[in-house]
Amino acid sequence: MAATGSPLASPGATRALLEAYGLATKHSLGQNFLVNNAVIEKIMALAELAPNERVLEVGPGIGTLTLALLAEAGHVVSVEMDRELEPVLSAHAAAHPNFSFIMGDALRVPAEKIAEAAGGAPTALVSNLPYNVAATIILAFMQTMPELRRAVVMVQAEVADRICAAPGSRTYGAYTAKLALLGRVTGRFEVGPGNFMPPPHVNSAVVRIDRAPLVAPELVAPVSAVIDAAFAQRRKTIRNSMSASGYDKGALDAAFAACGIAPACRAETLAPEDFVRLAGALSRQNQS
Repeated sequence: MAATGSPLASPGATRALLEAYGLATKHSLGQNFLVNNAVIEKIMALAELAPNERVLEVGPGIGTLTLALLAEAGHVVSVEMDRELEPVLSAHAAAHPNFSFIMGDALRVPAEKIAEAAGGAPTALVSNLPYNVAATIILAFMQTMPELRRAVVMVQAEVADRICAAPGSRTYGAYTAKLALLGRVTGRFEVGPGNFMPPPHVNSAVVRIDRAPLVAPELVAPVSAVIDAAFAQRRKTIRNSMSASGYDKGALDAAFAACGIAPACRAETLAPEDFVRLAGALSRQNQS
């Protein structure tokens, strides 16, 4: 089956809708409207939505991606911050019974409110995310919404590089390792500035992250704390960085020995699985 497109994914349709509602793009909110239907179709193909899927969308704008999602998902709930877009989203809701929306900051809307609006906890996050908060939203939602099976999100290309980075690379950091505790990247494609109106000053990319936890939910926070401490002073050795963050040097040395990790290495050389082992060894040190 061919992937669904959107009737709004063209410069003419987008311009007409903006004029009809007396709207303009807002640079402060990172608004750049997607106007290439081929990109919408690639997003939908990557998302692989089931007919009963409950989809969460952040930053729907005028609903370009939303309309494509509504054609394939069981229910779509969108969270939008710009109050001036409420009339557009209300019109979509009137035309599509499987659509609901919440006006507000996605990072402040309780997960329970989102689940109530969607008719259950969302199973997929599919969004052209506001670039200024994209990285934060992805990690926060993967951490707080365990029912999310995957995220298919458009982000700034450099954020996609961080998400996809391998240990030892320049873009690999604490964010990469913490996200890897929860999921793994299973797809990516690039999106150039010319696919938007107005064109942004950065390149974009769509990534798919499938939930594939490395640890039990209750261990995500303690392992994340170890990761943050290891990367706190990136230029220092992992031993010095973690001790500066309050970890006892004796406990660190014992944990490093137990895990076969060199105290003089730097955090970016360690894989997410190494941090899981290190957190476990430190936990056992505290219990002994």
